[in-house]
Amino acid sequence: MIDSQPIFIAHAQQTWRDRDAARSPLDALEAVSRAAVDNAGCAGLAQCIDTVATIPFLATQVPDLAGLMPPHPGAALCQRLGLQAQTFSTDVGGNTPQLMVNFFADRLVAGTSRAVLLTGGELFATLFAALSSGHDISHWQQGGEEPAIQLGSPKEPCSALERAHGLFEPINTYPLFESALRHARGWDRATHLQRLGRLISDMSAVAAQNPHAWRGDFVTPEQALDTASGNRMITWPYTKVMNAILAVDMAAAVIMTTVGEARRLGIDPARWVYLRGGAEANDIWNVSERPVLHQSPALAACAGAALEMAGLSLEALDRFDLYSCFPSAVQVACDAIGLAVDDPRGVTVTGGLTLFGGPGNNYSLHAIAEMVAQLQADKGRHGMVTANGNYLTKHAVGIYSRDAGTSPWPLARPELQTTLDAAPRLQVDAAASGAGSIDACAVAFDKEGPSRGIVLGRMGDGRRFIANTPKGDVATLERLLASDPVGEQGRVTPGDKVNRFEF
Repeated sequence: MIDSQPIFIAHAQQTWRDRDAARSPLDALEAVSRAAVDNAGCAGLAQCIDTVATIPFLATQVPDLAGLMPPHPGAALCQRLGLQAQTFSTDVGGNTPQLMVNFFADRLVAGTSRAVLLTGGELFATLFAALSSGHDISHWQQGGEEPAIQLGSPKEPCSALERAHGLFEPINTYPLFESALRHARGWDRATHLQRLGRLISDMSAVAAQNPHAWRGDFVTPEQALDTASGNRMITWPYTKVMNAILAVDMAAAVIMTTVGEARRLGIDPARWVYLRGGAEANDIWNVSERPVLHQSPALAACAGAALEMAGLSLEALDRFDLYSCFPSAVQVACDAIGLAVDDPRGVTVTGGLTLFGGPGNNYSLHAIAEMVAQLQADKGRHGMVTANGNYLTKHAVGIYSRDAGTSPWPLARPELQTTLDAAPRLQVDAAASGAGSIDACAVAFDKEGPSRGIVLGRMGDGRRFIANTPKGDVATLERLLASDPVGEQGRVTPGDKVNRFEF
């Protein structure tokens, strides 16, 4: 057995339903971190944790909310836990938990870290309630003084043109992928909706068995599609239950170390879960430049590289947690890794972001914690976690196992990004004018009904256009909803900031 092999020795998750504003985000991180240390069952573990990484709070990226969040939470957490540790954080994105797991595996193998505490959480349910009621949460701003080492550098998630047309909001962008998926499969309306309802229902069955799930009730396929009882349409064809639940109060933590360090600490090998493979890569950054809108070459490359590194086949895996902010993310991930959406092994160990809950950037840390817990409990030998940031843009994959495998963790891994960056991309015509055909569309709803159509398409010369339907154009919205409009022709008219599409 290789002493430098990275392993997980502890995990913890907590969900709070009381919306207690006295509990700060730092309190949440402290509670779940202490629980993880206790979970390891090792008296000397805390003295060995020399690295603390915190998943960034999503609210820090919202100008009106950033000032409410604690500065330098990693340093403050170390003070509370009595740790002498380097602190790390990174840019926002749902990919960050798995990305950081892969990064710290490298550090552990290289000997630059002995034990790593990785933690994150969100208190959006309490935050939204406090903002609505005017409750004082100024104590949330208490934090540390030492800034964390930042991994990577921030980058705008979309172009200014995409933002102007509504593609900044994931609730608009992921339905675009869904429309492209439907067209590629050749599904009629009934078949498409049936498949969406079944996917959500299957995921809800997992959430219903998970005590940490924010929404723990089983949902039938019919209930997933029914717009009654508050399950209104958000963006066609996604009802509310098909959208990630942001307003949750949740936190998670895991502790990583090496086989050698765990043996020195006397931690029971029955608790060890090995990280056998890991990879990360990005798809074409701007959605509007992607020639194909229902596939993820980057995720396919990551999954293949991680499995090869682990020395495992897809068939050998027992558990999966595929990032599930919207149904299209799950379907694209299944296609990328070669898994059927209705595979009996399932696509989630938590219940997914739309039912278990989607705590900002931190969801996949819950998936990792749950994967570790299930493997420790002998509910399978091997599992895969996929994590996704932005709009099927940033991807990270991890392969988890109860078995050590036969190969050491390699510090030099195949370069994926260079090949992906060499792939062709579309030129975007910011002021498109004339005839064009639809590649994908989304129809956003308000409480009165359909309110805005968003169209990605191509002009006759192959350039990509982005456009919205004219305000109040009910006829165009109804036509986009009535059938599969991908491939249909229309006219694009340039505007000052927003282009217009009409049939």
